[in-house]
Amino acid sequence: MGLLDKVSSWLGNRPRVTAPVLVLGLDRAGKTSLLHALRPPDPTAQGAQQGAPQGVAPQMEHFQSGGVAFSAWDVSGAARARALWERHYRRAHALIFVVDAADHLRLVVAREELELVLAHPDMSARRVPLLVLANKSDVPGALPPDQLAGALGLARVVDRPWHVAAASARSGAGLADGIAWLARQVRDMHTPPKIQH
Repeated sequence: MGLLDKVSSWLGNRPRVTAPVLVLGLDRAGKTSLLHALRPPDPTAQGAQQGAPQGVAPQMEHFQSGGVAFSAWDVSGAARARALWERHYRRAHALIFVVDAADHLRLVVAREELELVLAHPDMSARRVPLLVLANKSDVPGALPPDQLAGALGLARVVDRPWHVAAASARSGAGLADGIAWLARQVRDMHTPPKIQH
């Protein structure tokens, strides 16, 4: 059982909402490793292959948090594959953008790619919540969430809720809190407003 599934089962939470989530970020940011930390373990999987970077074809992972069952599309961040990201925008109810918080040199590229994603008509027309997972936050020199938000220009993102969570795919630290925030946003999107009498 994955970390979030354990927490959900302890709290007696059963998924009430199903949400496809798109997981994007540059290559080597740790998208696949973070998703492997969230999913229930597969006893048939080879340990060495579980953290291996994926190819260009998107992979799907499943995990739960806060009454939401997520189906996460892990899409390659290799430069040649980023043009294919837009094929997945319409199906996304949420967006996780993974950044290597210790790789200062590539933050400019990550910012440019994120700006392109959010400006695309299939994403800008909807208030898809954005969770930025600052992976490798346990590495010396990693930027804290507030500085990473500044480097990514998130203060200018006013058309959707967003949050930056410091995380580590290696230890699992920060993942539960970040995904719990995303689950709250997704639940709010699917909860009809109360009618005042």
